[in-house]
Amino acid sequence: MSEAGQSELVDVHVLVHDRCDRAIFVSDDGDADSAVWLPLSQIDVSIDAGDCAVITMPEWLAIDRGLV
Repeated sequence: MSEAGQSELVDVHVLVHDRCDRAIFVSDDGDADSAVWLPLSQIDVSIDAGDCAVITMPEWLAIDRGLV
């Protein structure tokens, strides 16, 4: 952990399955059955080609959602 108890940021390559106003539904293996919702308020999304994206998020969130 860094100063003040803040988590480090991590980049995760994902496939986007769905999206709404407040969250994005993604998986790291392309399988919708293992996809998770991530709150857009806590992440930064960079869409690559098609439905692929790189999501920057706090490490704790990536661990909590099983993406790392």
